[in-house]
Amino acid sequence: MSGYQPVPLPTGAGATSRADLVAGLTGWARSRPLRDLVAAFGAELPDRLPPDGLLGWLDDFSARHWDFRSRHGAVERDEVGETVLDPAVAELVRSAASALGLAGPRPVPGRRYDHLLVLGGLARSCLQRTAYAARLLDTGVVEVGEVAALGSFRPLRPVELDRLRLPTDRPGTRLDGGYEVDAMDLGIRIAFGCPTSVRRRRSAGGIDHHSWSVAVYRPEPVRTGALPASRSVARPVVRVLAAPSTEPETRRAHTSDTYHFWAGELRPAAGDRVLVLTSQLYVPFQHFDALRTLALGYGCEVDTVGVDPDSVPGYGAVESSGPDRYLQEIRSAIRSIRNLLRVLG
Repeated sequence: MSGYQPVPLPTGAGATSRADLVAGLTGWARSRPLRDLVAAFGAELPDRLPPDGLLGWLDDFSARHWDFRSRHGAVERDEVGETVLDPAVAELVRSAASALGLAGPRPVPGRRYDHLLVLGGLARSCLQRTAYAARLLDTGVVEVGEVAALGSFRPLRPVELDRLRLPTDRPGTRLDGGYEVDAMDLGIRIAFGCPTSVRRRRSAGGIDHHSWSVAVYRPEPVRTGALPASRSVARPVVRVLAAPSTEPETRRAHTSDTYHFWAGELRPAAGDRVLVLTSQLYVPFQHFDALRTLALGYGCEVDTVGVDPDSVPGYGAVESSGPDRYLQEIRSAIRSIRNLLRVLG
């Protein structure tokens, strides 16, 4: 089936009641694209369950049918081998994924934001996302008060480094360290043209799940337009943060931890507009995590967008986004909504 209408993601705007937020979340979960995906795998989405029961049912269903990652053990997303689906099912998955917000890219919903949060990921993604963030600002697509690149002390794997291609026209661009936050830091230095931070602080001792760091950059203004009509455009303060885990005894930091750490550092005000930047494949689940952490916790209004890879080519091999990957991340979104509903009560 094709021709689905895009399913909107709730923003958690200040005027949104909790009832409306629940309605928006369950609207995504009960949408026609998701219903058709469930039907393609032999079941029917139950209509009479309350929101928490519906998400519990979807969590269990997706664990049985769409959790390809767990079948390979505790591996990173890019280490999961491809699962080949029936061609008709694969085409349905692609169409549904586009409607549900996992394929794009889509335009930035607003023009002015108080904060732009660039999420970390694989080494290549760190450089590509920071480059896209700078492009959004330098071309005037968005205006923001501050930029923050959010990462962690996840060790970079050899395969990430082997696939990484650094720009050859930027002298002195090297990866100073072997962690995700180091790739984010390099991406900021390259994209925003600020080789040296103005302030750094970090946790004491060796690197473990408790570790954190904060670096602050003040980029120089950038010239835009053709001479002689070019003009100088100021760039906002940029921070690079590595978050500690909120459960350091059992796991490393994940996306929600990076939101928590950033919010604890910056203390965003109620009503602040936040734009989250990630890869389109992860937009729904990382958006729902942001709603749980930033909208409910701090009263922020959140939009989440994915990188347009055609506007920032290079940096190495592109991650695969096959039908099985879409199903895996639809499951991630389902679990994220379920966590959000638990907080909403």
